Amino acid sequence: MRYRIAPLVAVVGMCLPVMLSAQQAGITALPDSVVSRIDRAFAALGGREAPGCAIGISQAGQPVLTRAYGMANLEYGVPNTAETIFESGSVAKQFTAATVVLLAQDGKLSLDDDIRKYLPEVPNFGKKITIRNLLTHTSGLRDQWGLLGLKGMGPGTQVHTLATILDLVSRQKALNFDPGAEYLYSNTGYALTAIIVQRVTGQSLAKVSDERLFKPLGMTNTQWRDDFTRIVKNRATAYNGNPQRGFNTDMPFTNVYGNGGLLTTVGDMLKWNAFLDNPSVLPGGASLVATMQTPMILNSKKPITYALGVSVSSQDGIREVTHGGSTAGYRTWLARYPDQKLSVAVFCNAGGANPTNFGNVATNLLLARPVRVAQTGESAAATDLERYAGLFRESNTQQVIRTVVRDGKLASVQPANVTFVPLGADRFRVQGLGELAYHLESGKVKYATVITGSDTALYDMVPAVSPTPRELAAYAGTYWSDELETRVELRVRDTMLVIKQRPASEATLRPTFRDGFAAPEIGSVLFFRDSKGKVFAFGIWAGRVRNVRFVREN
Repeated sequence: MRYRIAPLVAVVGMCLPVMLSAQQAGITALPDSVVSRIDRAFAALGGREAPGCAIGISQAGQPVLTRAYGMANLEYGVPNTAETIFESGSVAKQFTAATVVLLAQDGKLSLDDDIRKYLPEVPNFGKKITIRNLLTHTSGLRDQWGLLGLKGMGPGTQVHTLATILDLVSRQKALNFDPGAEYLYSNTGYALTAIIVQRVTGQSLAKVSDERLFKPLGMTNTQWRDDFTRIVKNRATAYNGNPQRGFNTDMPFTNVYGNGGLLTTVGDMLKWNAFLDNPSVLPGGASLVATMQTPMILNSKKPITYALGVSVSSQDGIREVTHGGSTAGYRTWLARYPDQKLSVAVFCNAGGANPTNFGNVATNLLLARPVRVAQTGESAAATDLERYAGLFRESNTQQVIRTVVRDGKLASVQPANVTFVPLGADRFRVQGLGELAYHLESGKVKYATVITGSDTALYDMVPAVSPTPRELAAYAGTYWSDELETRVELRVRDTMLVIKQRPASEATLRPTFRDGFAAPEIGSVLFFRDSKGKVFAFGIWAGRVRNVRFVREN
């Protein structure tokens, strides 16, 4: 739900025309009433005893508010300021994309080049993967962090490099899907793009983007975290935790960048957005911005909202160009509203912060966007709801939804405990999932569809299982993955199947449907049988990673 603050819209909506006309006349600050509302929103972070955020707002390319909240460093009592440097998370992707578009303008590459022209280490999957696929998350390449997590080598466990990512990709034997067939967010594409820039120019992405973008645009506080040990003055330390139980440092100790890893300030982000609003300040700028903001079209001719490093969409007829980010304990959000010449940047060093929500407080105020009130249908009787209860499986992702009737309402117990909100006949809204619609034949549910934005996923109703210890023993053994160079052991403990990985990782696999299991720490696990019915392998589906195979050794 994007619009949540009706009282704020009502108050500021009355002064908005005056504010915008005053801004055009040269006013460089927001009304006190608006600033106080923004301050109140950030007060939830915990004040001077907690990490916090910085926010920057500009109108027609001129800053009208830069403000900071909370602490940049808890150990030394250093507060955040408008000049504090944060790490960008995935907001960085648009700078990688912009650098590549500039190289395309130079004739040094084409966005539609096969990536194997520059990265022969990438396996030939039988389908051409283009640079454009990398930049629009339509390559089908499995996400690097998901793969490394399955190896037990995820972020924070060791220092990764771009070479680590390329080596990991070189061992993959399959894609999540054919290039261009789907959109599925994947950091891998942007890490590979950073390598392509280096191979095309003979210089690092960090150096090329600094010379072509940061210096010309006066972004003097912006650099890539290509060496995590480098001293960076005024950098905020990132934290996870909360004021009640305390905080722990959570820094990105990695040298992988391009997918993230930009060190910057909210002020520099406003300079960047000012350029996007007025691109003529750089040679080829207008073409650069137009290319970056052109949404990708899938093989099916269906457009998606993701373009090159940014999402381009419309809310209540207002165009917005946005991207969020998350790295370790940093949380970020950058938004631009081209028709209103309005930009908002929110960067935080608190892992529990939601910069998108904070940013929307400001944009709802400044754009006077209407409050969305969900229309709900009549709630059916508990006896009618029983027909909706059961287990539903999506075959591409192996995600399952297990629904029950609880206290007279339909709810899910897997993947999360959520109560459904009725929308009408056979339709419900599910927080964190989207709109769920049941499809019946002869009065019985056959399958369900989940609609999230413009995407629709089909979930078949499948029988749930409760295997006996003897049936579980059929899955026990050691399994090896060539793609991850990782060995795991499965054994039966009491009445449950347990998966173990050296040195000390362990998770319980809970049965769902036949040969299907789930574990919050891993994802969904599906076992495969040969023609005689013997289990010989299993695959793991974990969000941005699909069907990573482990073959049985004994």
